[in-house]
Amino acid sequence: MTDWDLRRLRVLRALGEHGTVRAAAEALQMTPSAVSQQLAALSRQVGTALLEAHGRRVRLTDAGHVLLRHTDQVFSDLERAEAELEGFVRGDAGRVSVGAFATAVPALVVPAATDLRRRHPGLELRIREAEAAEAYELLAAGEVDLALSLAADAPSPRDAKFERTTLLADPMYAALPAHHRLAAAPGLRLADLAREPWIFGGSGPWRDITLTACANAGFTPEQTHVAADWEAILAMVAAGMGVALVPRMAAPAPRPGAAVRELRADRPRRHVVAAVRSGSGDRPRLARVLRALQRAAAEHAEDSGARTVQPD
Repeated sequence: MTDWDLRRLRVLRALGEHGTVRAAAEALQMTPSAVSQQLAALSRQVGTALLEAHGRRVRLTDAGHVLLRHTDQVFSDLERAEAELEGFVRGDAGRVSVGAFATAVPALVVPAATDLRRRHPGLELRIREAEAAEAYELLAAGEVDLALSLAADAPSPRDAKFERTTLLADPMYAALPAHHRLAAAPGLRLADLAREPWIFGGSGPWRDITLTACANAGFTPEQTHVAADWEAILAMVAAGMGVALVPRMAAPAPRPGAAVRELRADRPRRHVVAAVRSGSGDRPRLARVLRALQRAAAEHAEDSGARTVQPD
C-alpha cells in the first residue's frame, strides 16, 4: 500500500482549486518551485503523470483528476474522524472561528455568540469579518471553522470540500425618497419602480441581486448612481436622487427623508448560508455553533418576516 503524504495531497488539492502553480503557492504560502517539487514527488509516488503542459501552464491529467477526487474524500473522512474523537477529548470546551460578511455579524453572529456564552460557557467563539472569497479561502486553509455568505457567493453544493446549510431567506425592502409619490402607496410592488433612477453597486453580489430581483419583476433598472455602502445609498435616496433595494439584515437606521418600504406582491429575498469543511459538521463544538446560528436566524426571521430553516 502506498504511504501517502498528506502535505502533497494538500498541494494537489490547492492546484485543483486555484488552477495554476503560482496561485496554489500563494494560497499555501509556499514558493512555486516548492509546489512543483511536491507535485513531481507525488507523481513519482503514484507511478504516473498527474500534470501535463497546457500552453505556458500545467493542468491535471485524467489520473490527476482521479486522485483529486479521492483526495477530497480522504480529507472529508479525516475531518469526520477528528470530529468524533473531539467528542471524547473536549466535549463542549474549545474555540470555533467564524468568518462572516459584514451585515451577518451584528444580525446573526453576535446573537449566536451571546447565546453560546449562556448555554456553553466553555465554548469560545472567534469572529472574523470577511467577504465570501476571503472567507472560503480561510475555511479551506483551516484558519476559520465556519463561513457565512450569501448563497450566490457560496461554493456549489457539488463542491466536495464543503458542506452547506441554509440559514435564512432575508427579505429586501425598497428605499424611496420620503416625498416620493409611492412612498406611502399601499401594496407597493417592485415593478412599480421600473421607471425610477436606481442606486446600487458597480460590481459584486449586491449588483447581481438587484439586477436579478428587477428582472424577475419584469424590468431592467436604470442605474443612475453607483454605491455599495448602505449609509451612502440611503443618503442619496433621502436626497431624492433615486431608489434602491436594501436587505432587512442590514437593518439601516431610519434616515430623515428616506422611506423604507416592505414589498408584498413580489418580495425579493437573498439567501444566507453557512459552510463548513466537509466532514467537520459533526464536531460537537461546531455543531453547537451551527445550531446557535440557526436559532439567531429564526429569531431574526420572526422579527422581519424572513424565511428560515428551523434548528433541531
